[in-house]
Amino acid sequence: MLFSAVPIVVFVVANSAFGLIPAIWSAVGSAAVIGVARAIRKETLQPAVAGLFGTGIAAFIAYRTGEARGFFLYGIWMSLLYCGIFVVSVAVRWPLVGVIWNFLNGTGRAWRRDKPSLHAYDIATLSFAVVFAARFVVQNWLYLEDETGMLAVARIAMGFPLFALALLVTIWAIRRSTKRLRVIEAETEAEETDAEIEQRLREKYSGPD
Repeated sequence: MLFSAVPIVVFVVANSAFGLIPAIWSAVGSAAVIGVARAIRKETLQPAVAGLFGTGIAAFIAYRTGEARGFFLYGIWMSLLYCGIFVVSVAVRWPLVGVIWNFLNGTGRAWRRDKPSLHAYDIATLSFAVVFAARFVVQNWLYLEDETGMLAVARIAMGFPLFALALLVTIWAIRRSTKRLRVIEAETEAEETDAEIEQRLREKYSGPD
């Protein structure tokens, strides 16, 4: 998120100083420089590639519309799309935060069979939906008002801070679900152990009729 803010700042400053076309090339160039810097430092390139891709699309839209505010259209509508995806995932009972976390950790689908765990992941997923919805509403309003400078401020201010809040909710959901699943697993193992003991006793003391 910090790296993604650099092309935005560069674009707004260059647009104010030199105009739209130099601003477009400056933004794309700054994104490319970030990618090269990460490659030299042998860091993962995925964020840099994603940032360059997003900056390229934003720059293309700004070029096609001939307006500096067009640079923010891609991010605005992607926020609405992401909001919809997160809401739909909750509606179909596959909250995206739970799906992603448990897939990455290989913990299977036990969390979906536990209602408190599922409810916690619903809340975490909806927190991200609220973040994206807020970003869309505020930034789309600024776009319609042609406030390019404030669009940049809103884009940065509503990035990491709001995501940090959603991440706190996600951490709460993960901890709640993990604790519950551990308790359920322990109870299941205890039940299996009691059943095994009972079976052995039956086999030991049951004689032929």
